[in-house]
Amino acid sequence: MSISSEERKRVIMEQLKLEGQVKVPDLSQLFTVSEETVRRDLVLLEKDGLAKRVYGGAVLTKLTSYEPPYLQRQQVQTEEKECIGRAAAELVESGDTIAVDIGTTTLEMAKAIAGRERLTILTNSLAVAYHLMESLNSGRFSGKIVVVGGELNPEQQSMSGPMGESMLSQFRVDKAFISVGGISPERGISDYDINETGMSRRMIEAASRTIVLADESKLGKEAFVEIAPLDKLHVIVSNTAVPKEWVQPLRSQHIQWIEAK
Repeated sequence: MSISSEERKRVIMEQLKLEGQVKVPDLSQLFTVSEETVRRDLVLLEKDGLAKRVYGGAVLTKLTSYEPPYLQRQQVQTEEKECIGRAAAELVESGDTIAVDIGTTTLEMAKAIAGRERLTILTNSLAVAYHLMESLNSGRFSGKIVVVGGELNPEQQSMSGPMGESMLSQFRVDKAFISVGGISPERGISDYDINETGMSRRMIEAASRTIVLADESKLGKEAFVEIAPLDKLHVIVSNTAVPKEWVQPLRSQHIQWIEAK
């Protein structure tokens, strides 16, 4: 039995609220309709202000200050995050001083760092610090880890706040690796928590190069708090090719796009 457009839109909205994004091929298979039919449904949802079409699918339009807990986010887009993490880790060179902010994608990057010497790594993520400590103890890389302090957020396994921002302002690093809730050419990068975005800003200010890690569900999405405009970025690592409409804005800002494979 065929499913009406209204029923498809209802199901699409349920998936958007649960996962934050949907993909055209997946919906086409789910509803047993053509991809063009799915795209028409997404156009209607966008006209209603309920969704925003992005490369290959759509994301929720409504801005939100809520981010799911860290452990819950680890179960979403796992393969994509691992792929991005490996590609980002390749950008780390022996002798680097780097800052790594909180996020499930930056965690995958931390797990992938290997074969480097004399690294100095700053992080405010307890999960990242733990995995870096395990790698350091097992000889996967050499160097030291600096945990940036502040107020503990148990749900997100992070440290943030004025004390942490003050500590970060004392450092200068070669590269900052930033995980985001959303990224768009118009608004730049954004995330959900005011304190944690403050830490991300300090890392960007301290770094010679800023590298953003963003899976395809973050593309075209705007989260609650702006971190930095597009012109503060140097590299974007994603699991998909650069959207066509992003090519010119990125080129004008001399931003490199790396498709993780």
